Amino acid sequence: MTATTLPPKSSTTDVRVRVRARRLVLYTVLVSVTGLFLGPFGWLILSGLKTQGELAASPVHWLPDAFQWHNFADAFNQIDFLGYARNSLVIALLYATLVTLSSAWVGFGFARLDAPGKKVLFGVLLGSMMLPQMVTLLPTYLIFAKLGMVDTYWPWVLWGLSAAPYLVFLFRQFFAGMPRELEEAAIVDGCGYTSIFWRIFLPQSWPVLSASFIIAFTWTWGDYIAPQLLLSTDRTTLAVAVMTTYVSEAGTPVPELQAAASVMYVVPILLIFLIAQRGFVAGMSTSGLK
Repeated sequence: MTATTLPPKSSTTDVRVRVRARRLVLYTVLVSVTGLFLGPFGWLILSGLKTQGELAASPVHWLPDAFQWHNFADAFNQIDFLGYARNSLVIALLYATLVTLSSAWVGFGFARLDAPGKKVLFGVLLGSMMLPQMVTLLPTYLIFAKLGMVDTYWPWVLWGLSAAPYLVFLFRQFFAGMPRELEEAAIVDGCGYTSIFWRIFLPQSWPVLSASFIIAFTWTWGDYIAPQLLLSTDRTTLAVAVMTTYVSEAGTPVPELQAAASVMYVVPILLIFLIAQRGFVAGMSTSGLK
């Protein structure tokens, strides 16, 4: 019998040391990047706990002398916070639901249907993502004004029904990777493409559905320009209210209340992402995989 040769103990120790060193470097980088991204949010929280004098101090006053917790209560009570939050929630849910379904339908068409000029249309669709919002802002307002839709939520309904280029791209990439046999078997059983979409493809696309819904909800919840342009003060969203309604008697902004309100404004988005992060990551990572 041949005796098994064991590696020297010193070489095994060296390997463990190198592995631990790599993990230490990796964790250090991850902690640094996490701190870089969480730093602005942490500073926002601290700003909401300071006095106005501490915010205006020079040099920078890093920590408040006494935490001003009442800033959050004042920010909540000074305006109709729940009313503005309700407006934001209605618009965000309405747009996110409609644009997710319409983008899925358009992405299905680009992925599974054949038609002349399909590649050209898809290229035009991708090219439209490069148009900044400011370019279409004035024409959009004029169109909605002519239709009598200013100070209503109908613009968000129409935007939702029109699909979004980036979400269409996500669904197109996902649907293009699904097996052709599913579609062929459904056609043999007498299903049309509408039934194939609703019964087969859409139920299988929950990762992209959740990712698209979160992206669209975040877009609308954080949008400032469209509500400021199209909605009155009573119908406007929380994003606009936070930036425009916290003013003193002299008409100057009250930064500590704005910071406290901004923290409460961001929390719902963080909770939604934390709850649905698994589906969001899965949707972003599986789009385009065969």
